[in-house]
Amino acid sequence: MRLAVFTGSSPGHDPVYAEAAGQFAARLASRSVGIVYGGGRVGLMGVVADLALAAGGEVIGVIPDSLQSAEVGHTGLTRLHVVGSMHERKQLMADLADGFVALPGGVGTLEEIFEAWTWLQLGIHAKPVAFLNINGFWDHLLAGLDGMVRAGFVREEFRGTLIVEDSAEALLEALGRWRAPERKWRRPSDVPRT
Repeated sequence: MRLAVFTGSSPGHDPVYAEAAGQFAARLASRSVGIVYGGGRVGLMGVVADLALAAGGEVIGVIPDSLQSAEVGHTGLTRLHVVGSMHERKQLMADLADGFVALPGGVGTLEEIFEAWTWLQLGIHAKPVAFLNINGFWDHLLAGLDGMVRAGFVREEFRGTLIVEDSAEALLEALGRWRAPERKWRRPSDVPRT
C-alpha cells in the first residue's frame, strides 16, 4: 500500500507541524506503507521523506522538471520520477497511490487534495481522501466545507467521505475502515435498467 502525502514546501512557524509530520512518516514506514509525494527536499515535504527513509520506508517522489532543475528535488529517495508538468505530476501520484492524505501546507497542498477529492466525487478513482488535522490546522477549512453543505453546494454524504483525524494512528485506522461512496455522476450505461 502507498499513500500520496500532500504537504508544504515550508516548515511553517510552529515546530509541532514538522514533529507531527515526521512521526506520521515514521508510522507509515513501520506499517510498510509507502509514501508518494512531490519529490522536494524542503519544508514538511523534506521532513516526511527524510524520516520515512530513516525508518526504512519506501518514498517515491514525483517532481516537475522545472522544480528539479531549480535544485529542490530530493536526491536520496527510493525512486524519483521527473515529469514535464504539474498535471503529469498529480496524475502519476494518483496512479501510484492507494489513498491521499493532506498534512499542513499552503495553496499547493489544498489544490492537490481538493483535486483528489473531486476525482473521488466524479468516480475517476475510488480511493480515500484524508486530512491529518495537526494541532487543529484544518479546523477553519473544515468549517468552510460544513458551510458549503448547509448552503447546498456539497452533499452531506460526500462531505462524510473525507477522513479527518488528529493523530497518525487514528487516521491509519480510519483508512482501513473506509469504503468508497456511490458515484455522484453516472453514465446512462451505469444506471440499472428495469
